Amino acid sequence: MRFLSMTAGLIMLAGGAMAQTCGGSFQGFVNDLKSEAVSRGFDRGTVDRFFANARRDASVIKADRRQGVFQLPFVDFARRLISAGRLNKGQQMAQRHDAVFDRIEATYGIDRGVLLAFWAFETDYGAFQGDFNTLNALVTLSHDCRRPELFRPQVFAALELYTHGDFDPARTTGAWAGEIGMVQMLPEDIIENGVDGDGDGHVSLKTSAPDALMSGAKMLSSLGWRPNEPWLQEVTVPADMDWSLTGLRTTKRASEWAAMGVRPRHGQIAGSLPANLIVPQGRGGPAFLAYPNFHVYFEWNQSFTYVLTAAYFANRLEGAPVFDAGNPAPGLSGERMKQLQRKLAARGYDVGDIDGILGAGTRAAVQDIQQKLGLPADAWPTPGLLNRL
Repeated sequence: MRFLSMTAGLIMLAGGAMAQTCGGSFQGFVNDLKSEAVSRGFDRGTVDRFFANARRDASVIKADRRQGVFQLPFVDFARRLISAGRLNKGQQMAQRHDAVFDRIEATYGIDRGVLLAFWAFETDYGAFQGDFNTLNALVTLSHDCRRPELFRPQVFAALELYTHGDFDPARTTGAWAGEIGMVQMLPEDIIENGVDGDGDGHVSLKTSAPDALMSGAKMLSSLGWRPNEPWLQEVTVPADMDWSLTGLRTTKRASEWAAMGVRPRHGQIAGSLPANLIVPQGRGGPAFLAYPNFHVYFEWNQSFTYVLTAAYFANRLEGAPVFDAGNPAPGLSGERMKQLQRKLAARGYDVGDIDGILGAGTRAAVQDIQQKLGLPADAWPTPGLLNRL
C-alpha cells in the first residue's frame, strides 16, 4: 500500500482561476474535478460517464480515522500479522509462482520474500482485496482535507485507466484508500509501473498474480530498491552499547557496528553497506540492522511498525529464524502515548499528529529527551519517562 502522509491546503490556483481542491459542497467538488479533467484533455462525454455515479463514502472516512492497530508495539504487531498459516501459504505461493519470482529476481534483483510479504499483508495472497468502490474512495479522500495532494491526482489516473478499458467506475473495488489488486497499488502507480506479467496484453492486478507481482517489483525498483542487497537483519547488541546511536538518524557501516559488538543472529553482516541499528522496543527487545533497501519500504508505507514487520516477515519467508523478543520494558498504551506526545509537543518537538502511534517523529523526540534526562537513549517511551515529564 503506497500511503504517503501529506499536508492539505484548502485552495490553490489552477489555470489562473481559483479551484476547489478539497472541502465544501461534494457535488460542487465533483463538478470541479470534471472541469479539470476536461481542461486536461479528456473528452467531455467520457468524463461525464466516469463521474456519473461518484458518491461520497462515509465508511472510507471512518476507515481512514480508524487505524489503531498501528499503536501496537512491534512484537505484538508482528505476532498478530505473522501466523504459521501465512508463512506456510507464502512458501506454497513461492513454489506455485517460482518462474515469476525467478524473472523478478533476474530483472529487478528483488528477493521473493519481499514481494511475498507485501502480498500477504496487503490481501492475504489475493484472497481479500477490499470491497470499497475505488472511484468513490478516491473522490471521497480527495474531498476530505487531510491529504488531497495524494488522492486528487489518483482520480485523474483512474480516469486515464478508464479510457483504456482498465478501470470500471461502477465495479472496480479495492482498499479504502483507493489501492487496487493483489499488492494494492494506486492508479498512478499502476500507470507508471504496471507490467503485463502473464503476456495477455492487459495489466490485471486483481486477477493475475504474475501481473501483480511483476508490477509490485517494478514499483519497488522505481522507488530505489538496490538489486541483490539485503534489507533487514536481526542482530544481538552488547549491553554497554551507546543507545543514542540507535534509530534511523545514525548511519554507520555494518563493519563499524560489528566492531562495536553487534553480531548477526542469522547469516553474515554486510560489512561494506551502510546500516542503522534499530531497537523498536528499546534495549531490552529485539534488535536489527537496517540496510539501504529498508528505507525503500517507507515509500510503500510510512508506518514504522508496518515497515519493520513487513521487512522482518520477508526474512522469515527467506528462511530466517523467529526473532528473539527479549524482555522489553513495558511501553505506553495509546492514550498514554498521546499524553507523552502532547508533553513533547509542548516542549517544542515535532511529533506529528497526536495519534498515540510511536512514529519516527515521536521516537526522535523521545531519544532526545532521554539524553537530556540522562537516561539510556533507546527511543522507547516507558511509563517512567512519562512520569518524569
